[in-house]
Amino acid sequence: MQRNYDTFGIPAEIEPSEISPKSDGVEITWNDSHKSYYPWSWFYETLTARTNDRALAQSEKKLWGASIENTPPEVPFESVVGAKDSNGLAELTDKIRAYGLCFVTNTPATPEASEKLLETIGPIRNTHYGGFYDFVPDLALADTAYTNLALAAHTDTTYFTEPAGLQAFHLLSHTPPPNQRPEEALGGQSLLVDGFHAASVLKQESPEDYETLRRVKVPWHASGNQGVAIAPDRAYPVIEEDSTLRRIRWNNDDRGVIPLDVDVNQWYRAARKWNEILTRKDSEYWFQLTPGRMLIFDNWRVLHGRSAFEGLRRICGGYINRDDFISRWKTSNFERDECWLVSDRRLSAIVLLWLHPKPNIANLVSLSEQHSLRVEVGKAWCHQADLSKVELIAKLEKPSRADCTSRRELAGA
Repeated sequence: MQRNYDTFGIPAEIEPSEISPKSDGVEITWNDSHKSYYPWSWFYETLTARTNDRALAQSEKKLWGASIENTPPEVPFESVVGAKDSNGLAELTDKIRAYGLCFVTNTPATPEASEKLLETIGPIRNTHYGGFYDFVPDLALADTAYTNLALAAHTDTTYFTEPAGLQAFHLLSHTPPPNQRPEEALGGQSLLVDGFHAASVLKQESPEDYETLRRVKVPWHASGNQGVAIAPDRAYPVIEEDSTLRRIRWNNDDRGVIPLDVDVNQWYRAARKWNEILTRKDSEYWFQLTPGRMLIFDNWRVLHGRSAFEGLRRICGGYINRDDFISRWKTSNFERDECWLVSDRRLSAIVLLWLHPKPNIANLVSLSEQHSLRVEVGKAWCHQADLSKVELIAKLEKPSRADCTSRRELAGA
């Protein structure tokens, strides 16, 4: 539900005048003399909740190379579509979240079943190519994907402000050329590369090249079809990150001209190194698409390609928006009330450190972060900084003005 209270009706000057930790909770005295009491159990239920014994740490990414061919992530179709519970959907979305891909086995080799599977995750995204696609190679659309040519590893829809979140392929049939036996039909192997793994290798081997691809914003475009001239709202770099890797945007065929206000030679040198890592044997996962085994992957992370092929292949699939996928991942793996924690573990840990001398934050942040968080919170209080960023669902707006000693005790610093 949405908020049904007018928060602007609360006086702007309202703030806690005293925070008093007690054995079984914390009492807040506000500057209008109103008192609120919050049991420790409430904080722990709200801030460290789990579902089905799944720790939040399971959402962490698992990087991979060519060796993933030995144990590729997969789930059976019947556990996702028409199942009595959401366990199969939870497993599917969790594996896509962790590995960036998942195969769905036993998928009926029909466009109807394939579309139904995708819609279980979220609405299928419409683009200038349409929505759910079912095609054989032709040049009705000016895109090399609609040919039988080899394709280097790339991400799709680089020319959208927000590229497609998920992409899916299901090979429905592969008919050999006339007068050729099916077993002689050549090519058509699919290629996947973990872009996050490749970026990590680049950062380790050549930090300067990594920084170039992270810093330099590149124009992207799609203008091959009549009546289509699509470009993002601005230029975007190949590697996007905030505190961690966020998105890979790479399709050399859809790339515009490198801006002249940067060192062009430096960018091309970095791009060559990037391409060299992408095409290493230990980076490439090659496999054959087969009817009944649908592939779904994270287009913000995993690059895909293929070898050239003979004959006629019929493939169906579609795109799903990133927000819709993340929503389904959260709601299938976590209780509704804890979904916000999935993206706010650090904030939750800070709140616990703020309110309790010895909180259990192991389920929220890594060990390496815990000490720095304690130091951060302790220093902030000792300098009487405004901790408005440490909000607790509009219930605690600002810290008390207690003395530095009590703040240190409260933070457990």
